[in-house]
Amino acid sequence: MANLNRYLALAVLLSAVTASAACGGKTIQNVLADPGHYRDRDVTISGNVIDSYSVAGQGAYHLEDRTGRIWVISTHGVPRKGAEVKTTGTIKEGFNLGALGNLIKLPSGGVILMEREHKVR
Repeated sequence: MANLNRYLALAVLLSAVTASAACGGKTIQNVLADPGHYRDRDVTISGNVIDSYSVAGQGAYHLEDRTGRIWVISTHGVPRKGAEVKTTGTIKEGFNLGALGNLIKLPSGGVILMEREHKVR
């Protein structure tokens, strides 16, 4: 009976860990496929920086994972090109970044991540 309880406890623990992992970070493709679902929600994504622009500690960087690419807007510094990053922020659609958007050739009205924080790995 003790062994059965241990196996049951292990099965419950493994189920919880699996469910927790499934709720973790999203892929860029998940976000871009249905941006309305993620709009104004916190989202965590990871990838490599393929381009970055910064002025006075603010800027934007283009993040790529194995599924796609998304622009990330930061008000507290941007990681360098080639860095591996995990970032959390809010998904926005239909934005206008004015001169910054023109500088980085960002299509008006696209989907971006307004970053709250990032960690370089």
